[in-house]
Amino acid sequence: MTYKPTIGLEIHTELKTNSKMFCSCKNDPDEKRPNFNICHVCMAHPGALPVANEEAIKMVIKTGMALNCEIAKESKFDRKNYFYPDLPKGYQISQYDQPLCGKGFLKIGDKKIGITRIHLEEDTGSLVHLAEAEGNRSSEGENYSLVNYNRAGVPLMELVTEPDITSGKEAKAFAEELQLILRYLNVSDANMEKGQMRVEVNISVSPSTGSGQIKLGTKVEIKNLNSFRVVEKAVDFEIARQTELLENGEKVVQETRGWHDKKEITFSQREKEEAHDYRYFPEPDLPPMYFKEDYIINIKTTMSELPEQKRERFKKEFGLDNDSIEFFVTNKDLSEYYEKVVSEFEEWTREEETGEAHIKVSKLLANYLISDVKGLLLGKEFVETEFKITSENFAEFIKMIYKEEISSKVAKMLLIEMFNTGADPSDIVKENNWGQMKDDGELEKIIKEVIEKNPKVVADFKAGKQNAMQFLAGQVMASTRGTANPGKVHELLKKLV
Repeated sequence: MTYKPTIGLEIHTELKTNSKMFCSCKNDPDEKRPNFNICHVCMAHPGALPVANEEAIKMVIKTGMALNCEIAKESKFDRKNYFYPDLPKGYQISQYDQPLCGKGFLKIGDKKIGITRIHLEEDTGSLVHLAEAEGNRSSEGENYSLVNYNRAGVPLMELVTEPDITSGKEAKAFAEELQLILRYLNVSDANMEKGQMRVEVNISVSPSTGSGQIKLGTKVEIKNLNSFRVVEKAVDFEIARQTELLENGEKVVQETRGWHDKKEITFSQREKEEAHDYRYFPEPDLPPMYFKEDYIINIKTTMSELPEQKRERFKKEFGLDNDSIEFFVTNKDLSEYYEKVVSEFEEWTREEETGEAHIKVSKLLANYLISDVKGLLLGKEFVETEFKITSENFAEFIKMIYKEEISSKVAKMLLIEMFNTGADPSDIVKENNWGQMKDDGELEKIIKEVIEKNPKVVADFKAGKQNAMQFLAGQVMASTRGTANPGKVHELLKKLV
C-alpha cells in the first residue's frame, strides 16, 4: 500500500499598521514594557466600542490582489467565542463567512497552490511563562504565568490555502515566497522569530492505489511553527508518523499537535475544535463593509513590483543567471542598490560599440555584490544608509575593472578600502599607485628579472609543467604589487621564456 499526504496551510501575519485593529493604541512589536500599549477598547472595558482600522483592511485587499484573489464587494466582522487568558474580551473579532479575499493562488515553480481565503482579525495578547523560562516559583510553590496585552488587538491577517501541498519542501517554499510578497508590499515585516508570521499545518495521510486516491485521511493540525526549517521538518515528520500508524492498522486521531524543537517531533496538545464550537455570529458593534470598484482600483495603484515580476525583469534587463536573480529578489534592499549603481553607468555602457557592455558590466557588478560585498558584511543585512560606498563610487569602481584600469587583485584591495572609508576609488588608486601598468618596457624588465632569479622554475616550464607558469606569473604580479595586467604578464612570459 502507498500513501498520499494532503496538506493545507493556515498562515497568520501581523500587519504593519501604526495602530491596532479596533483602537488607537500603538502597534509596536518592539515594545518591551508589558501592558503599555493598551486602552479601554483593546482591554474590553464595559461600554468601549471598536472602530475598524481602514489601513489594515487595505493591506489585506492589496495582499489578495498580489495572490490573484477575488476581492469581496461585501464583507463583515464576526465574533469567534472562546476563552483564553490573553483574550481580554472572551471572544475574538474575526471574519467567518464573508472574508475580504477568496479563491486565489500562488505559483511555486510550475505548480499553482490554491488560496481558499484571506481574512482579517485581531491578535491575542501573549503569555509569559516565567516559571518555565526562569525556574521561578510563586510563594505557594506553584508555577505561574504572566499576561502581556500589548499584542492584544494588533491587526492579524489569516491566509488559508487549499490542500494542494504534498511535502514539507513544498510547504516551506510556499511560506518563503509568501513572506517575500508581504515584505515587497510593505504590509508586514513577517519576521517569524518575532512571531509576526506564524504557520499552522493541516495534514492528513490516506492510502492510494494506481487508480487514484481512495479517500481523505483524518486531519491533524500542527500549531505555531516559527521557522521555515521547522515547517519542513514538522510536515515530513507528521507524514511519516501517520503513515506508520496506518501501516500498523491503527487510527489517526483528529487533534491539534505542537512541535518539540529539541526532539524534532510533533506531540499531542488537544482534540481539534470544529467551527461550530466557536459559536460565530456577526459582530454587533461593527457595521458591514461595502467596497466600490474605484476603491479597489485605487488600492491596486499603490502596489509595488512583486518578487516574480522582479525575477522576470532582472533576467531580461541584466541577463543574470537564476541564482544571482534569486539572491537579489530575496535581498530587496541590496537589489535596489544594485539598480542605482547600474543607472550610474547606463550612459557609457550604451555607447560601447559591441552593444554588449551593459550586460557584461551588469553581471560584473552582480558578482562583486554577491561575493565580495556579501563577504565584507559578515552576515549582517545590507542597509544602504550604513553602507559607506555611494552608488556613484561603486559604478566608478566597476568601470575601472571593466576598462582594465586596475587588476582583479587591486580591485579586491580597493573594495576593502572603499568599504572601510567610503572614499572615491580614483583617489585611493592614485594615493597607493595601484593603477594598471601600461609601460610594456617596464613590465618586460620586471619579467626578465623574475626569469633570471628562477632558473629551475623556467626549466620546469620548458619541460611542460604548467604550474611553473603560474608561479612565475605570481612572482611578477607580486613585484608589480598587482598592478600588471595578468593577460599581458602571461603573454610576455611565454614570449621571453
